Amino acid sequence: MAHHSLNQYLTKVEHAFRKDDGLTAATLFSFKHPHVANRRLQLEKPEADCQNFFDPPFDELVAAHLKCCWAVANNDFLSAYGCQALVVQYPFVVCLDLRRFAIRADAQTVKKGKGKSGEKLEKAAELLMGCFRVCASDSRAATEDSKKWGMLNLVNQLFKIYFKINKLHLCKPLIRAIDSSPLKDRFSLSQLVTYRFFVGRKAMFDSDFKAAEEYLTFAFERCHKESRGNKRLILIYLLPVKMLLGYMPKVVVLKRYDLMQFADVAKAVSSGNLLLLNEALQRNEAFFIKCGIYLILEKLKIITYRNLFKKVYLILKSHQLPIESFTTVLKMMQVEDIDNDETECILANLIYENKVKGYISHQHQKLVVSKQNPFPVLSSVL
Repeated sequence: MAHHSLNQYLTKVEHAFRKDDGLTAATLFSFKHPHVANRRLQLEKPEADCQNFFDPPFDELVAAHLKCCWAVANNDFLSAYGCQALVVQYPFVVCLDLRRFAIRADAQTVKKGKGKSGEKLEKAAELLMGCFRVCASDSRAATEDSKKWGMLNLVNQLFKIYFKINKLHLCKPLIRAIDSSPLKDRFSLSQLVTYRFFVGRKAMFDSDFKAAEEYLTFAFERCHKESRGNKRLILIYLLPVKMLLGYMPKVVVLKRYDLMQFADVAKAVSSGNLLLLNEALQRNEAFFIKCGIYLILEKLKIITYRNLFKKVYLILKSHQLPIESFTTVLKMMQVEDIDNDETECILANLIYENKVKGYISHQHQKLVVSKQNPFPVLSSVL
């Protein structure tokens, strides 16, 4: 009977979270509600039951509340205070509701013609920033009940808003605050995974691909193995970064995470097939644009040029290569309005990015490549 009562409570909480019912959720965590007097909900060790109902970190939140109920019932207010301090470290329950409600409110506002898209989200961001400043200014950095523990959850919610309204420049001071925090490596793993995911995406859009790879790889490798959807989401951004750094994904990885949209892209880049790359980008254009990575994938053309031109070098077997030969092969790949001047610009970019070792002889209209490793190796596969 006791287990049944606990299941009923956990089911109500889970339903409130899933339905974004912030009022019900707040009630189910309030000590003014009669459920706190129910002995069947006063549990000293509720962790296992909560883990069966909720994903991290929501299981920790609910478990802390039930332990607090037990502590209060036993007049152990030291333990009660500790448990409640854990609960208030998770302001994201309210913040999550605020962000989601703002999204829906914006949609209704636009539909009724009474405002612009993103107005409510921007206001929500201002409110969350107020909460963040309170947390960041707490001087008790090393204590368990310091408000600083709530900083990263608020930052992650703000990231979601800033990416939604396309104001990524507002992320910079938040990143600086977290990276300078003494708690930066002590937050929960689930919070850190989310944080590194967004910081990695921002680095990608800033063309800092090395940093993007580091952050997104951390997020992917430490994301819970059962969270296949989240791992897939991380890969959507990690794959373009890896390819730009020269690592081509294996088909088995793409199949495992249902990301075959990248298969022909990777194949085209590896083989220097510019025509196939353009076809793959066009065929999956809607998906890539929706994910916000189409322009990033366009940057793969420079590597595709490099691999295509390497084939020209291997065919001609010379260190002095006519510019016209590269122009001819580009025309074969159906590059529009290409001439020798345009080809020289492409070659100049390849040399500047150290993807080709050599120089252009304008007088002789030739690319003169190094006799040692003229096409430096990029990388291989994921």
